[in-house]
Amino acid sequence: MRQNKDAPLRSDAQRNRERILEVALAELTLCADAPLSVIARKAGVGQGTLYRNFPSREALVLEIYRHEMQQVADAATELIRTHEPDRALREWMDHLARFAMTKAGLADAIRQATSAPDSPAKPGHTPVTSAAELLLRTNEEAGTIRPGVTADDFLLAIAGLWQLGPHGDWQPRAARLLDLVMDGLRAGASGGEGPRHGGTTEKPRPDGV
Repeated sequence: MRQNKDAPLRSDAQRNRERILEVALAELTLCADAPLSVIARKAGVGQGTLYRNFPSREALVLEIYRHEMQQVADAATELIRTHEPDRALREWMDHLARFAMTKAGLADAIRQATSAPDSPAKPGHTPVTSAAELLLRTNEEAGTIRPGVTADDFLLAIAGLWQLGPHGDWQPRAARLLDLVMDGLRAGASGGEGPRHGGTTEKPRPDGV
């Protein structure tokens, strides 16, 4: 059978892209003006490779934002598969808190990337909103949250996350806020067991993993 010589190149290119995004997130969170040359060096790639993936600083910044947002959205499906509905929702809220801190850390870089008249627009929250809707409907069907809560309601209720500073001790404050929101969602649930905080109860997987 003839080997596809391009496959390793595609794999390497994907790893390079992911490494660039990982390093850029860290560097731009620390300093919105971090030089692209420094990002390329710390990612272990040449500047040519960086520019092939991201032709401008604006493209890089907005792709980080899109990438992190999609990671949060994708987590919803996996959590629903492996956790009870209310635990899936509460753990996903922790993912969302980390995303909020990413956005806060990148705020200056995002503002710079979208401030010029011909700059691209900041991506919308559609993947996150869709993930929230999926989790809410799954919980409503299971009777673990009150009926009728929309994704917009939910995102407004947790808007305080975006007021937390990314460089301080934000985790305990975020956890308290999200526990309060979760208690409110459980109030009036048709089959809920009342407020429960912390931990994750996993569903047994069919393959025993």
